[in-house]
Amino acid sequence: MRIDKFLKVSRIIKRRTVANEACDASHISVNGRVVKASYDVKENDIVEITFGEKRLKIKVLDVREVVRKNDASELYEVLPE
Repeated sequence: MRIDKFLKVSRIIKRRTVANEACDASHISVNGRVVKASYDVKENDIVEITFGEKRLKIKVLDVREVVRKNDASELYEVLPE
């Protein structure tokens, strides 16, 4: 699954277009590499997202096309900085 779609499905970023723009602005990195929106995310990838001064680091636990709102947090685990 593309990284921009994963961010939307997991509800880390609300809209796919915003996730796409974040990738274009080099705010998303996977396993230490800055990636484009078309990057194919896999289980156990470490994703770092920069929101201004804040940084969010997550580990991908599962990749699913459709997930309910209540189950979205099961797709990833937030890691300490």
